[in-house]
Amino acid sequence: MIPPILRDFPEQFETERLLIRAPLPGDGAEVNAAILESLDRLRPWMEWVHPVPSVDDTEANIRQARADFLTRTELRLHLYEKTTGAFVGSSGLHRIDWRVPKMEIGYWVRTRYEGQGYVTEAVRGITRFAFETLGARRVEIRCDANNARSARVAERAGYRLEARLRSEAITPSGALRDTLIYALLADEWERGK
Repeated sequence: MIPPILRDFPEQFETERLLIRAPLPGDGAEVNAAILESLDRLRPWMEWVHPVPSVDDTEANIRQARADFLTRTELRLHLYEKTTGAFVGSSGLHRIDWRVPKMEIGYWVRTRYEGQGYVTEAVRGITRFAFETLGARRVEIRCDANNARSARVAERAGYRLEARLRSEAITPSGALRDTLIYALLADEWERGK
């Protein structure tokens, strides 16, 4: 197996409306503005907005994500509208196991871009990147069973529900939650192209 740090692949790619790229130092202010704008939507699902991050917290997080991208341990990806350059949201490939290889797509979208298909478009593009560029054999999407919008993204992107893990995790409010696991395999991707 090639050591992950020696794997070469592009740091950005495009979909119809999006430029999808690795995080860069200096992204903190615009990402933090998007987080603050979207707090009400993020709070029920995302632990990392408790407490609300400052611009410096966000910049530090992005710089760590940049380091993780370079070492290939996590591949966070920022989403930008191609026509305006506006920050739309964040996604990426997480929980990577290069031995299989398999990975998980996570995502969140800035409130002003909800309901416009940007996340589904990003997930489809990142799925293509995972299978065709990174050689993934399996890609997963996991979400809170109560997060119907997130589950619909997985379904629209062609992922199949494989499991519902009951009382598997804790929500940011401290309640037990069920987790849905959606997956897509490389051969299913090839057949569905």
